[in-house]
Amino acid sequence: MKIVTWNVNSVKSRLEHLQRYLKESSPDVVLLQELKCINENFPAMEIEDLGYNLAINGQKTYNGVAILSKSPIEDVVTTLPGDDSDEQARYIEAVIGDIRVASVYVPNGQSPDSDKFQYKMQFYDRLRAHIENLLEYNEKMVIGADYNVAPKDIDVYDPSGLRGSVCFHPDEQAKFRSLEYLGLTEAFRTLHPQTQKFSWWDYRAGAFQHGKGMRIDHLLLSPQAADKLVACDIDIEPRTWEKPSDHAPVWCEVG
Repeated sequence: MKIVTWNVNSVKSRLEHLQRYLKESSPDVVLLQELKCINENFPAMEIEDLGYNLAINGQKTYNGVAILSKSPIEDVVTTLPGDDSDEQARYIEAVIGDIRVASVYVPNGQSPDSDKFQYKMQFYDRLRAHIENLLEYNEKMVIGADYNVAPKDIDVYDPSGLRGSVCFHPDEQAKFRSLEYLGLTEAFRTLHPQTQKFSWWDYRAGAFQHGKGMRIDHLLLSPQAADKLVACDIDIEPRTWEKPSDHAPVWCEVG
């Protein structure tokens, strides 16, 4: 099963890109983030025409996550436990065949001294607690997300200059490690321990053309899924298309 995670940065603006990617890469499952539309405005017909079932958790203007699958989608969950007052659409989970998947849009955090950064820290704590419970099912599970954190120096273009900034802050990295400490495997780095490859580039100042990126989109696998991990990579090409998302798709294949 080929599973992709991709922050599309507005599914309506990037619809042609998404359709092209689905046709050319033909993934079995796609985990989307940052839809920026409510469920009713999601381009469902266009995606269903390509042979995909949909599960959507949208939100007007901001956030929004979805699961696209060639196989039936069951047991859909659209809330992350731990804060009943949180109305941001950042989580969706489902079962597809014998594998549980989740699409997660972790908050950016804005800046380390902001309330939004504290929300990000709390979101990570809630995510960890939920994943810990899910791991008790002892099943294959893949959690694809814009985690909004580059875990290691190799994952950013300028570690010295960026250290301590949002998405490359030690507090964020510690939260990400806490997920791995549950027994999850980060697919790309496991298979490519020495490869520097990015998944996000700022739109400004020609960051993509100058290779100034960060690897902040990841696929975390349960032990049962990690045992079946065959391949993982980042598809850079969609970032070269006209008016692209600032993120590139990241995929893994689980046997």
